[in-house]
Amino acid sequence: MHGSHATGSPYAPYTEEDRTAMLEAVGAEAVDELFDIPAAVRFDGRFDIDARTERETRRLVRSILDRNDDVTELLGRGHYGYYVPSLVDHLADRSEFLTSYTQYQPEISQGFLQALFEYQSLLVELTGLGVANCSMYDAATALGEAATLADRVRDTTGHRVLVPELLREERRSTLENYVAGTDLAVETYPVADGTVDLAGLTDLVDDGVVMIYAESPTVRGTIEEDLEAVGDLAADTEALFVLGSDPVALSLLERPVDVGADVVVGDASVLGLPTSYGMGLGLFATRADYLRQVPGRLVGASEDATDRRAFTLTLQTREQHIRRERATSNICTNQAWVALRTAMHAAVLGPSGLVELAERDVRRARDLAARLDDLVGVIAPVHDRHHLREFVARVDQPARAVADDLEKRGFAVHVVGDHEIQICIAGVSDERIDEFVAAVEEVTR
Repeated sequence: MHGSHATGSPYAPYTEEDRTAMLEAVGAEAVDELFDIPAAVRFDGRFDIDARTERETRRLVRSILDRNDDVTELLGRGHYGYYVPSLVDHLADRSEFLTSYTQYQPEISQGFLQALFEYQSLLVELTGLGVANCSMYDAATALGEAATLADRVRDTTGHRVLVPELLREERRSTLENYVAGTDLAVETYPVADGTVDLAGLTDLVDDGVVMIYAESPTVRGTIEEDLEAVGDLAADTEALFVLGSDPVALSLLERPVDVGADVVVGDASVLGLPTSYGMGLGLFATRADYLRQVPGRLVGASEDATDRRAFTLTLQTREQHIRRERATSNICTNQAWVALRTAMHAAVLGPSGLVELAERDVRRARDLAARLDDLVGVIAPVHDRHHLREFVARVDQPARAVADDLEKRGFAVHVVGDHEIQICIAGVSDERIDEFVAAVEEVTR
């Protein structure tokens, strides 16, 4: 606040007298003494940015963006470039949605609250579980919240959390950060041919396990075939069974509730967002028994004073809203706008369209793997399993060299082993798939 504002301002409502009194109370003569900012990064009142017209600025930004490599990404591993219908952009960019933050005031947020209610309802239908929250940061955060929920609701004496050894590093790291302040300990169980090694997992499960986590599709794109057996293992020891998946996969695979899942986590932004390189939308659904243990927020349907249907934030279990010792989570926001886009994309596709998208993913991944397997020096897929969207291929040449050569030809793939690359078809046109096969044939000769 500028010192001449004797009565303060709506944003910094302190007078000069207020500031002086506060400084005296802490023994400082000036506000600058409260901050230790190195001279090298301290703002000196000048930005040293040349003034430009809008046209000049656009030209500059375009020239910078043009320096990016123009490659077709077949990357996957949690980031999928599905085509997002233009209708989603047009509707989600309406000011009522775009400028809305958290819908604390239901009387002016009915439209957005209803959209979030529909998003929750979509996840409940896909998972078969009783309740889904109205979004979390990302899949890794949802997994961490599932572990702390397991610690609260299970009566087991132990604190072991079992995850597959192929779990993506960023999800493992986030999970370990979440449990760092608890008695929980994260351990891995073995996988075989890209899916759960059921015998190896069985040997590790005892009364000390509080949660078992599995994924389908896995990080390598394989469909997990033993989920019901994993669910039985968890039930036998009263551990929580947490399943990682996403809305596209869930439209085609068995419902999680039917294989014994207690919680479903994952990234719901496979719908509604293009590849976003880190930004996501955490999916979290669970049994109705754990309603009051769900982290974040829930949107519910009720009735107003005139008996009209109304939507509201029914449950908010964050420490911002209730006493810290009763809070289930310290998540401070949600991904409401991204959840809105996911719900819109799902609504545009409809139930049959969502299934067709998943079936197309299975078919195209299988066909591409077969075409690559016909090439000399390539084995695809590595795992003798059903796949969704992506698969791992073995190449005789060093994988890093193959990936680098493919990049020079306009294609990006993941290197996942000395002689293994991972390939994802989500969002890639048939024409570019044909060109990719030709490029692989060139670089593996």
